[in-house]
Amino acid sequence: MHFEEKAENLKKKMNRYAQAHIAVAFSGGADSSLLLRLAVEASKKHGTKVYAILMHTMLHSARDMEEAETAAKEAGAEFRMITVDELQEAGIMDNPKDRCYRCKKYLFEQLMRESEALGAAVILEGTNKDDLCAYRPGLLAVKELGIISPLADAGFTKEEVRRFAEELGISASKKPSMPCLATRFPYGARLSYEDMKRVDKGEQFIRAMGFYNVRLRIHGDIVRIEVDTEGFEEIMRRGKEIISYLKNLGYSYVTLDMEGFRSGSMDINLDPRF
Repeated sequence: MHFEEKAENLKKKMNRYAQAHIAVAFSGGADSSLLLRLAVEASKKHGTKVYAILMHTMLHSARDMEEAETAAKEAGAEFRMITVDELQEAGIMDNPKDRCYRCKKYLFEQLMRESEALGAAVILEGTNKDDLCAYRPGLLAVKELGIISPLADAGFTKEEVRRFAEELGISASKKPSMPCLATRFPYGARLSYEDMKRVDKGEQFIRAMGFYNVRLRIHGDIVRIEVDTEGFEEIMRRGKEIISYLKNLGYSYVTLDMEGFRSGSMDINLDPRF
C-alpha cells in the first residue's frame, strides 16, 4: 500500500474513533504527536474531546516531558498528567528482561483509570510498524489491555510517521526517538533515579553539541557513548570536554562505541520471548 493510501486509511480510522472521547498516551514524540493531531482534527467533526495524557516519570528526560506538555496544548488537546513511580510500583528495580512489559502494563493500567474518569472510551497509543519488528515486550501488555495502535494497524513505518507529521507541520516530526532511561543499563542491573538523572544530564550535554542520536550505555563505572557514525570525528574533536563532563558525573571510564548509535543495543542476544 502506498503512503497516500495509508494516510487516507489512517484518517478514516481516526474519524471512527473520534465518535467517542479519545485519550492519547502522549509523550511528545513524532508518533504520539501525529496521533494527537489527527485525533483533534477528527474530533472537531463530532464535537468530542481529545485528552493528551502524559505519564510523569523519572524514567524519561524532564526536558522531554516539559516539551510534551507544550506540544499537547498547541495541538488543541486537553492535557492531563499522571505522576507515577515505576521502579517501586511496576517491579522493575532490578531491570528484569521483561521490564518493558511490566512497565507498560502498569502505566497503561493507570492511564485506563484516568480515561475512565474522564469519560474517554477510546485509548490510543503510538506504536508503529517498525516497532513490531524489534524487541518490544511492552507491546504484549498493550495488546492484552486492549489499547489501540492506529499507526501500526495502518502499516505506518517510522519514516512514514515522520513524513506525515512533517506534512502536517508538526515540529516533533524531526525529533529523535527517546526511549526510557532504563534502556541505558544492562538487564539485571539495579536501577536508581539518581543513576538515570546522571545519564540524562550526560546525554543532554552531548546532544547540545549538535548530535542527533545520543545514547550513553552504562556498564558499572564505564560509560559507552553511542552517536551516529558520521559524528565520530566531532566526538573526538571535543573529546576532552566530553570526558571531563562525564567524569565529573562520576564515571571512571569513557568509551566510544565503534558501531555507532543503534536502537536497542542492550537487547542483543535476548530471547524474544523474554
